[in-house]
Amino acid sequence: MSDSLSFFDYCLQTLNPLSIFLRLFLAVLLGGIIGLERGIKGRPAGMRTYMLVSLGSTLAMLTNTYIIDIFGGSDPARMGAQVISGIGFLGAGTIIVTRDRQVRGLTTAAGLWASACMGLAIGVGFYAGALIGMFFIVFITMGIHRLDTKLLSKSRSVDLYVELAESASIHSLLEYIRKADIKVTYLEIIRSKYDSEKRTALLLTLLLPKRKIHYELLAEFNELEFVVFVEEV
Repeated sequence: MSDSLSFFDYCLQTLNPLSIFLRLFLAVLLGGIIGLERGIKGRPAGMRTYMLVSLGSTLAMLTNTYIIDIFGGSDPARMGAQVISGIGFLGAGTIIVTRDRQVRGLTTAAGLWASACMGLAIGVGFYAGALIGMFFIVFITMGIHRLDTKLLSKSRSVDLYVELAESASIHSLLEYIRKADIKVTYLEIIRSKYDSEKRTALLLTLLLPKRKIHYELLAEFNELEFVVFVEEV
Protein backbone atom coordinates (compact mmCIF):
# COMPACT_ATOMS: atom_id res chain seq x y z
CA MET A 1 0.00 0.00 0.00
CA SER A 2 2.78 2.36 0.91
CA ASP A 3 4.51 1.54 -2.38
CA SER A 4 1.38 2.46 -4.35
CA LEU A 5 1.03 5.69 -2.44
CA SER A 6 4.65 6.59 -3.04
CA PHE A 7 4.22 5.83 -6.75
CA PHE A 8 1.13 8.04 -6.80
CA ASP A 9 3.07 10.84 -5.15
CA TYR A 10 5.89 10.41 -7.64
CA CYS A 11 3.56 10.50 -10.66
CA LEU A 12 1.28 13.33 -9.62
CA GLN A 13 2.61 15.34 -6.70
CA THR A 14 6.35 15.76 -7.05
CA LEU A 15 8.12 17.54 -9.91
CA ASN A 16 9.57 15.01 -12.32
CA PRO A 17 9.35 14.47 -16.10
CA LEU A 18 6.30 12.21 -15.79
CA SER A 19 4.28 14.53 -13.55
CA ILE A 20 5.24 17.56 -15.66
CA PHE A 21 4.03 15.79 -18.81
CA LEU A 22 0.79 14.70 -17.13
CA ARG A 23 0.04 18.21 -15.85
CA LEU A 24 0.72 19.88 -19.18
CA PHE A 25 -1.28 17.22 -21.03
CA LEU A 26 -4.19 17.68 -18.63
CA ALA A 27 -4.03 21.45 -19.09
CA VAL A 28 -4.23 21.09 -22.89
CA LEU A 29 -7.05 18.52 -22.65
CA LEU A 30 -9.24 20.45 -20.24
CA GLY A 31 -8.55 23.78 -21.92
CA GLY A 32 -9.52 22.27 -25.26
CA ILE A 33 -12.79 20.93 -23.85
CA ILE A 34 -13.72 24.38 -22.60
CA GLY A 35 -12.66 26.13 -25.79
CA LEU A 36 -14.48 23.68 -28.07
CA GLU A 37 -17.88 25.22 -27.35
CA ARG A 38 -16.56 28.73 -28.01
CA GLY A 39 -14.92 27.62 -31.24
CA ILE A 40 -18.08 25.96 -32.55
CA LYS A 41 -19.93 29.23 -32.07
CA GLY A 42 -17.27 31.14 -33.98
CA ARG A 43 -16.14 33.23 -31.04
CA PRO A 44 -12.83 35.13 -31.30
CA ALA A 45 -11.14 32.79 -28.80
CA GLY A 46 -11.64 29.14 -29.70
CA MET A 47 -10.22 25.77 -28.74
CA ARG A 48 -6.57 26.54 -29.52
CA THR A 49 -6.68 29.81 -27.56
CA TYR A 50 -8.08 28.09 -24.49
CA MET A 51 -5.52 25.32 -24.80
CA LEU A 52 -2.68 27.82 -24.89
CA VAL A 53 -4.03 29.85 -21.96
CA SER A 54 -4.47 26.75 -19.82
CA LEU A 55 -1.09 25.36 -20.88
CA GLY A 56 0.71 28.66 -20.30
CA SER A 57 -0.71 29.19 -16.83
CA THR A 58 0.13 25.59 -15.89
CA LEU A 59 3.68 26.05 -17.13
CA ALA A 60 3.97 29.31 -15.17
CA MET A 61 2.97 27.54 -11.96
CA LEU A 62 5.32 24.63 -12.67
CA THR A 63 8.15 27.09 -13.30
CA ASN A 64 7.36 28.86 -10.04
CA THR A 65 7.45 25.55 -8.19
CA TYR A 66 10.70 24.57 -9.88
CA ILE A 67 12.35 27.88 -8.92
CA ILE A 68 11.40 27.34 -5.29
CA ASP A 69 12.69 23.75 -5.32
CA ILE A 70 16.01 24.68 -6.92
CA PHE A 71 16.75 28.19 -5.66
CA GLY A 72 14.52 28.40 -2.61
CA GLY A 73 11.90 31.02 -1.90
CA SER A 74 8.90 31.82 0.26
CA ASP A 75 6.12 32.73 -2.20
CA PRO A 76 4.94 29.77 -4.31
CA ALA A 77 2.06 31.80 -5.79
CA ARG A 78 3.97 34.82 -7.11
CA MET A 79 3.97 33.84 -10.79
CA GLY A 80 0.41 32.56 -10.51
CA ALA A 81 -0.73 35.95 -9.27
CA GLN A 82 0.86 37.59 -12.31
CA VAL A 83 -1.01 35.18 -14.59
CA ILE A 84 -4.34 36.09 -12.99
CA SER A 85 -3.80 39.81 -13.54
CA GLY A 86 -2.04 39.46 -16.90
CA ILE A 87 -4.74 37.34 -18.52
CA GLY A 88 -7.03 40.38 -18.30
CA PHE A 89 -5.24 41.94 -21.27
CA LEU A 90 -5.95 38.91 -23.43
CA GLY A 91 -9.54 38.77 -22.27
CA ALA A 92 -10.07 42.47 -22.98
CA GLY A 93 -8.96 41.88 -26.56
CA THR A 94 -11.91 39.54 -27.12
CA ILE A 95 -14.46 42.14 -26.00
CA ILE A 96 -15.81 44.27 -28.83
CA VAL A 97 -18.60 46.80 -29.27
CA THR A 98 -20.53 46.32 -32.50
CA ARG A 99 -22.02 49.02 -34.68
CA ASP A 100 -25.30 48.37 -32.92
CA ARG A 101 -23.62 49.22 -29.62
CA GLN A 102 -23.79 45.61 -28.50
CA VAL A 103 -21.03 44.30 -26.27
CA ARG A 104 -19.68 40.95 -27.46
CA GLY A 105 -17.04 38.67 -26.02
CA LEU A 106 -17.68 38.98 -22.28
CA THR A 107 -18.32 35.25 -21.88
CA THR A 108 -15.20 34.46 -23.88
CA ALA A 109 -13.10 36.79 -21.74
CA ALA A 110 -14.49 35.31 -18.52
CA GLY A 111 -13.88 31.81 -19.89
CA LEU A 112 -10.25 32.63 -20.64
CA TRP A 113 -9.76 33.95 -17.11
CA ALA A 114 -11.38 30.84 -15.61
CA SER A 115 -9.29 28.63 -17.90
CA ALA A 116 -6.15 30.34 -16.64
CA CYS A 117 -7.20 29.70 -13.04
CA MET A 118 -7.81 26.07 -13.94
CA GLY A 119 -4.32 25.88 -15.44
CA LEU A 120 -2.81 27.24 -12.24
CA ALA A 121 -4.66 24.57 -10.25
CA ILE A 122 -3.26 21.88 -12.53
CA GLY A 123 0.23 23.34 -12.33
CA VAL A 124 0.28 23.24 -8.56
CA GLY A 125 -1.13 19.70 -8.49
CA PHE A 126 -4.67 20.58 -7.34
CA TYR A 127 -6.23 18.06 -9.75
CA ALA A 128 -9.60 17.71 -8.05
CA GLY A 129 -10.18 21.46 -8.13
CA ALA A 130 -9.12 21.66 -11.78
CA LEU A 131 -11.38 18.81 -12.92
CA ILE A 132 -14.41 19.98 -10.96
CA GLY A 133 -13.77 23.55 -12.12
CA MET A 134 -13.60 22.40 -15.76
CA PHE A 135 -16.98 20.68 -15.50
CA PHE A 136 -18.55 23.79 -13.99
CA ILE A 137 -17.02 26.04 -16.66
CA VAL A 138 -18.37 23.80 -19.44
CA PHE A 139 -21.77 23.64 -17.72
CA ILE A 140 -21.95 27.43 -17.50
CA THR A 141 -20.86 28.11 -21.08
CA MET A 142 -23.08 25.40 -22.62
CA GLY A 143 -25.92 24.49 -20.25
CA ILE A 144 -26.59 27.88 -18.70
CA HIS A 145 -26.35 29.52 -22.14
CA ARG A 146 -29.50 27.72 -23.26
CA LEU A 147 -31.35 28.69 -20.09
CA ASP A 148 -30.15 32.28 -20.40
CA THR A 149 -31.31 32.49 -24.02
CA LYS A 150 -34.71 31.06 -23.13
CA LEU A 151 -35.24 33.52 -20.29
CA LEU A 152 -34.09 36.51 -22.34
CA SER A 153 -36.41 35.56 -25.21
CA LYS A 154 -39.34 36.07 -22.84
CA SER A 155 -38.11 39.15 -20.97
CA ARG A 156 -40.02 42.42 -20.98
CA SER A 157 -37.06 44.38 -22.33
CA VAL A 158 -36.13 43.91 -25.99
CA ASP A 159 -33.63 45.63 -28.32
CA LEU A 160 -34.65 45.98 -31.96
CA TYR A 161 -33.12 47.15 -35.22
CA VAL A 162 -35.88 48.46 -37.52
CA GLU A 163 -35.68 49.71 -41.10
CA LEU A 164 -38.53 51.89 -42.31
CA ALA A 165 -39.85 52.57 -45.80
CA GLU A 166 -39.50 56.35 -45.46
CA SER A 167 -38.55 58.94 -42.85
CA ALA A 168 -42.15 59.92 -42.27
CA SER A 169 -42.81 56.42 -40.98
CA ILE A 170 -41.03 57.13 -37.68
CA HIS A 171 -44.12 58.85 -36.36
CA SER A 172 -46.30 55.94 -37.54
CA LEU A 173 -44.07 53.40 -35.78
CA LEU A 174 -43.99 55.35 -32.54
CA GLU A 175 -47.75 55.75 -32.67
CA TYR A 176 -48.17 52.00 -33.11
CA ILE A 177 -45.83 51.37 -30.16
CA ARG A 178 -47.78 53.84 -28.00
CA LYS A 179 -51.13 52.20 -28.81
CA ALA A 180 -49.65 48.79 -27.94
CA ASP A 181 -48.82 50.17 -24.48
CA ILE A 182 -45.10 49.62 -25.10
CA LYS A 183 -42.60 52.06 -23.62
CA VAL A 184 -39.59 53.29 -25.57
CA THR A 185 -36.58 53.53 -23.24
CA TYR A 186 -34.00 54.17 -25.97
CA LEU A 187 -34.23 55.40 -29.57
CA GLU A 188 -31.47 56.19 -32.05
CA ILE A 189 -31.83 57.04 -35.74
CA ILE A 190 -29.05 55.48 -37.83
CA ARG A 191 -28.26 54.61 -41.44
CA SER A 192 -29.45 51.39 -42.98
CA LYS A 193 -26.81 48.67 -42.61
CA TYR A 194 -28.26 46.09 -45.01
CA ASP A 195 -29.34 48.11 -48.05
CA SER A 196 -27.64 50.64 -50.29
CA GLU A 197 -30.84 52.68 -50.35
CA LYS A 198 -30.97 55.57 -47.92
CA ARG A 199 -33.64 54.17 -45.67
CA THR A 200 -34.33 55.32 -42.17
CA ALA A 201 -33.24 52.81 -39.54
CA LEU A 202 -33.83 52.83 -35.81
CA LEU A 203 -32.25 51.22 -32.79
CA LEU A 204 -34.94 50.75 -30.18
CA THR A 205 -35.03 49.49 -26.64
CA LEU A 206 -38.60 48.66 -25.71
CA LEU A 207 -40.22 47.77 -22.40
CA LEU A 208 -43.18 45.49 -22.99
CA PRO A 209 -46.26 45.71 -20.72
CA LYS A 210 -45.96 41.97 -19.96
CA ARG A 211 -43.63 39.07 -20.72
CA LYS A 212 -43.88 38.07 -24.35
CA ILE A 213 -41.94 35.78 -26.66
CA HIS A 214 -39.81 38.12 -28.72
CA TYR A 215 -40.29 36.43 -32.09
CA GLU A 216 -44.02 37.11 -31.77
CA LEU A 217 -43.26 40.81 -31.39
CA LEU A 218 -40.98 40.65 -34.45
CA ALA A 219 -43.78 39.03 -36.45
CA GLU A 220 -46.15 41.84 -35.48
CA PHE A 221 -43.63 44.48 -36.56
CA ASN A 222 -43.06 42.69 -39.88
CA GLU A 223 -46.76 42.94 -40.65
CA LEU A 224 -46.65 46.75 -40.51
CA GLU A 225 -46.66 48.20 -44.02
CA PHE A 226 -44.09 50.89 -43.21
CA VAL A 227 -41.58 48.42 -41.72
CA VAL A 228 -39.15 47.01 -44.28
CA PHE A 229 -36.98 44.94 -41.95
CA VAL A 230 -36.77 44.20 -38.23
CA GLU A 231 -34.47 42.02 -36.09
CA GLU A 232 -33.57 41.62 -32.45
CA VAL A 233 -30.10 42.80 -31.53
